[in-house]
Amino acid sequence: MFWNRFVKLYFHLPTFIRLLFTVFFLMTVFGYLIHIIEPKHFPTFFDGVWWAFVTGSTVGYGDYVPLSTVGRTIGILLILAGGGLVTFYMATLSAGTIKHEQDLTKGRVSYKGANHLVVIGWNERTKQLMKMIKKADQQMDVVLIDHSLSSLSYQKNNIHFIHGDPTSDQILQKANIKHAKYVAITADPEKIEDEADQQTILNIIAAKGNNPDAHVIAEILTEAQKKNAKRAGANGIIRSNRFMSSLFYQEIFRTTPIQASNIIAQTLEEQQFYAIEIPHELVGNDFNDVIQHYIQEEKILTGIIRNEELFIHPPFHKKLQKEDHLLFLDPITKHM
Repeated sequence: MFWNRFVKLYFHLPTFIRLLFTVFFLMTVFGYLIHIIEPKHFPTFFDGVWWAFVTGSTVGYGDYVPLSTVGRTIGILLILAGGGLVTFYMATLSAGTIKHEQDLTKGRVSYKGANHLVVIGWNERTKQLMKMIKKADQQMDVVLIDHSLSSLSYQKNNIHFIHGDPTSDQILQKANIKHAKYVAITADPEKIEDEADQQTILNIIAAKGNNPDAHVIAEILTEAQKKNAKRAGANGIIRSNRFMSSLFYQEIFRTTPIQASNIIAQTLEEQQFYAIEIPHELVGNDFNDVIQHYIQEEKILTGIIRNEELFIHPPFHKKLQKEDHLLFLDPITKHM
């Protein structure tokens, strides 16, 4: 009964573990035998095991040598059995390492970490995001889910790639989304705007269904689907089309050589917006007074958020209310 259970457990182990266990068992047996047969030349059990490993791996230091006929016979059997097994073990280990690296590149390996960022969709926006994360030296693992990529080098991109449909529970589980902290969903550039937004909303539902606590940021292209994305559970929505239209407007009607797009891009790469509730003692003050208050703390106050509406650089005389949130812009390194 015990033997059957052992055999069943043994053959359910990964090949690498099975081989490692077999090598140790075989070397231990031969080491014990040589210690029993020639106790004078192998005074301890460990001396016998040491000789077995050295002989079986064909290293052959010669510090322990069997002298009797039986001992040498044991040595011959060890060389025949152990040498081949150790060689096979090393070959299997090398092949397993190469296969694991290939599986990583092909997006077949499940992610086992936690508090990571799951990114859905591989495109230029995603690539730029990865560069910004690396530049800011953010210590967070990134897991990419994409169905269009056939492979992605882990060594070159430092991203754990999962190949498959981001609406599939099985694929999301491979990305360990249940333990993810953030989910970023980009619009599919190969689809028309309405179809891309519909796919994004499905991705939001799938992500939130597997991890309701994840902070989901989604890219929406059309105004009509903004509400549906919020209903689906998105915590943050990025209107890329609106942003690009604003840049076009700035470029068309600018009268100076300064490009707004370059200024905004550099600002977002080096600075980060964050909001806080207005302190009780500042309620009722003018916006200008609050600016002067935070200048002393070397903080840049850029606007306020009131009733989910953003006011960038409001009039200096604007009175601040109890429900307002103050919007600041500070170097990214302060918030790492």
